[in-house]
Amino acid sequence: MIELLSSQPHRRPRLHPGISLFAAAAIIALAGGTARAEEVRQVLPGGQAPAQPAQLVHAKAPDQSEIQRFCSNIADAARDRRYALQAEELKQLQAGIDERMKALEAKRTEYEEWLKRREVFLARAEDSVVKIYAGMKPDAAAERLAMVNAELAAAILMKLDSRKAGVILNEMDQKAAATLTGIMASAARRVDPS
Repeated sequence: MIELLSSQPHRRPRLHPGISLFAAAAIIALAGGTARAEEVRQVLPGGQAPAQPAQLVHAKAPDQSEIQRFCSNIADAARDRRYALQAEELKQLQAGIDERMKALEAKRTEYEEWLKRREVFLARAEDSVVKIYAGMKPDAAAERLAMVNAELAAAILMKLDSRKAGVILNEMDQKAAATLTGIMASAARRVDPS
């Protein structure tokens, strides 16, 4: 017989003296198929004996009712978590909308202020003052308008006849005429300057 239990796995099995080499090969071939199917386990001294394959218990697959119970048990927690995530996303969206609303409100306030300044600017030059400058000689009107506030002078020139305003600007200093022309051009714009 072949000695199967050996403490050194690299040693060859010893044959019983009465078995021929041919018979030993046949025994090994026949026993090899079953030896491969069985699991060989060594037990260390003082260790527990290995569990026999018959003693192993396989976990059974959960049936449909267990799955349904599990799903129903976590459904409330999952729903609450989903609602919490949606609420957080809504808060972030609301914060973005609030920022945009503030920016829009600031822009509207700026536009209203610009419009108010333009109306005040045009209202400064009343008809009576405009009539006085319209009756003056161009060189005298240019000299007087150079001493007046630039915004007021531009408002007066805008209410004058364009031909008369052109002659007065022609008589003015280049720098003063350029300043008044810039003010008049920005006031005449119909679009928000910002």
